[in-house]
Amino acid sequence: MKKVLLMAVMLAAAIFVLAACGSKSDTGSNAGGSGSVEETGTAASASAKVTIKAKRYEFDQPEYTIKKGEPTELTLVSEDGVHGVEIPDLDVKLDSGKPKVVTINDAGTYEFQCDIPCGPGHAKMVAKIVVQ
Repeated sequence: MKKVLLMAVMLAAAIFVLAACGSKSDTGSNAGGSGSVEETGTAASASAKVTIKAKRYEFDQPEYTIKKGEPTELTLVSEDGVHGVEIPDLDVKLDSGKPKVVTINDAGTYEFQCDIPCGPGHAKMVAKIVVQ
């Protein structure tokens, strides 16, 4: 009886953890919080494109470079599981498969991370956007 109860609790915990990895409570766009970023329209208005590929516990590049003041389409592609990107200093969030066109007006280096818990290596999912 104790074994059956223990297995049921472990199964419920596993289902809860897996459900948390695949869901996201905040899917809104929050560009422009610091005044240095503007959400600037549709893909047709972008003069540059940056694709960020995410897979369990890493991004495909340690840093991505864009030009200051240039409308840039940022796209997140989740190659496995569900991932999101949050750039706290710019108040920008990206959801997989939902590109955003932003114009970053301040040069600098902006760190970002995966904002959806995706497993034990989640904390290692960090990269940078360099604005020149």
